[in-house]
Amino acid sequence: MHRNTAKITTAGGPACWLGANFWSRTGGPLMWRSYDPRIVSDELRVLREHGLGVTRSFFYWPDFMPSPDRIDEQMTARFADFLDRHVEASMNTIPTFLVGHMSGENWDPAWRHGRDLYSDVWMVARQAWFAGEMVRRFAAHPAVCGWLVSNEMPLYGGDSAPAETVSAWAQIIIAAIRAAGGAHPVSLGDGAWGIEISGEDNGFSVADSASQCDFLGPHVYPVGNDQVRLHYAAAWACELASTFGRPVVLEEFGVSSDFASDENAAHYYRQILHNSLLAGATGWIAWCNSDYDQLIGQDPYRQHPFELHFGLTDSGGAPKPQLAEMGRFAELLRTVDIGQCERADTDAALIVPSYLDTAYPFTSARDRAYASEALRQSYVAARLADLPVALTRESDGLSRGARLYLLPSAKQLLGPTWPELEAIAAAGATVYVSYSAGDSEHHPGPWYPQLNALFGVQHQLRNGLVDPIEDEQVTFTFAADFGTLPAGARLSFSVAGSEYGRAFLPVRPDGADVIAVDGHDRPALLLRHVGAGAMVLCTYPIEHMAAMTARVNPDATSTLYDALAAFAGVSRPVTVDDPRIAADIVVRADGARFVWLVSQAAEPVVAKPQLAAGLRLAGLDGSAVEETVGLDPFGVSVFALMDADDSGPVLRD
Repeated sequence: MHRNTAKITTAGGPACWLGANFWSRTGGPLMWRSYDPRIVSDELRVLREHGLGVTRSFFYWPDFMPSPDRIDEQMTARFADFLDRHVEASMNTIPTFLVGHMSGENWDPAWRHGRDLYSDVWMVARQAWFAGEMVRRFAAHPAVCGWLVSNEMPLYGGDSAPAETVSAWAQIIIAAIRAAGGAHPVSLGDGAWGIEISGEDNGFSVADSASQCDFLGPHVYPVGNDQVRLHYAAAWACELASTFGRPVVLEEFGVSSDFASDENAAHYYRQILHNSLLAGATGWIAWCNSDYDQLIGQDPYRQHPFELHFGLTDSGGAPKPQLAEMGRFAELLRTVDIGQCERADTDAALIVPSYLDTAYPFTSARDRAYASEALRQSYVAARLADLPVALTRESDGLSRGARLYLLPSAKQLLGPTWPELEAIAAAGATVYVSYSAGDSEHHPGPWYPQLNALFGVQHQLRNGLVDPIEDEQVTFTFAADFGTLPAGARLSFSVAGSEYGRAFLPVRPDGADVIAVDGHDRPALLLRHVGAGAMVLCTYPIEHMAAMTARVNPDATSTLYDALAAFAGVSRPVTVDDPRIAADIVVRADGARFVWLVSQAAEPVVAKPQLAAGLRLAGLDGSAVEETVGLDPFGVSVFALMDADDSGPVLRD
């Protein structure tokens, strides 16, 4: 199955944006009032010296549009100089029109007077006029490479407007940009937080955005209780966004030095950059270029002082370790010629239920959040099993062609999807489903028609009740060889969740083979042969329970997924036995292949990659690589994957 790696296209061909969101240290959002060209040039120079070629810049709306029909020409003159400074630095910028919201505060033009930004016709016209005026002034400037409508508009305009209203608002603004001569790639700047990614309806449909925009731009600032899930949070958002076929730019990500030490901030940047690349991102714009210590008394920093220290440089312009990571990433992108690369195809698919992205009548919003949590944990487990997955959305119709389909901790699919899964299995695939009752009182239990026939079991459920898991840890003991797991192997899973989430599915086999049993000798994993393939049922919601458990990764789900991949015959040219290390492959247009090894270990590790027959690893310059490779704490290493008899280098000048 193909994994989307769509590229932004400009006049020069495919573009790969690497840069920073930019407010000068002279004023933050008020920089245009105290604009200092010399300091701006210094700030851009430091970014460029570290391989960054793009900034995201901002028209602070109250300053640029002081009245409904007037543009402040002094501000636009300063922005024109700002663009000239980019040309001098051999850089580009993506101007953002409606700002609006920034760093924990909203600023209105004085003339708004509470008018609704989405549905008030006059107010929408004023926004469209402003965007058009900025485009007319700057579209021909060589520094401009794209446009963004807003900055995190759900936080400024509110998140309660109907999707059709928001979509119409976006259509009008984008039309104004195009009519004014804005031919560069355009997107909304909304953060891609819509229901299709978050499970929460904020009015901004990612599907609608994809139909109107040239790229999608997730903003990701995760918090949580598991280091590995945090390291994959941006990757997961990019994977979900990539299902809409548009290029994905990680438009905002970063960390405040008040929240992380220099060393750990560098680890975080490294993980976010590489994992999101392997998730289909084609651009990265860090938040943000500078610290702002001298602005401690100025809003928004006065009330959000941690916002002072998200910079790639300190307040004096000195590079921080995060910028060094960006520089190393930039060099790698150049070396492999990332603009000519795509993710390797995969034999494995992760099913995204339509209950994540659709608010069906009389269903629970909690079910959407529940699905999101289980899916993200399943994605992490698959990555740590060296099992890259293509996401297939039920809403779009399930994609065919995978050898393994994962449906983790599933409470709900649409009725017709279940016989479709059986047909997919009959055609030769392995379909894995782990049971879940959900984790709320809203109709707990499996919404599976013909559960018994589908999996070759007789369920023993009782109406209105769930079957609680009695143990603090569930252990599967394998009764037969299965993939990479021999008979007698044991896998243990943490138990967590609400009284509904901590529930298993009691079954008796009725045609299915029992592959593993739990500690009470009950079926835990069953296999029913269907045509040329198989249906595999796990009677425990192992992904959901892991998602509810702190510091759980890597957990035994990765080992189970590894066995499922082997059983299903999934092609994996490179694997690593250590579940803390994830392997993936990127393919260049000329056929060159590159292997990423990403470590989730907090200490140095030595990995021994397992290669398919006839393959070997080499350095990016073609040099020999030993059987084992060392990885630094949370480290990343990239190699060339070559045929055993191929000695040619893959380095790009």
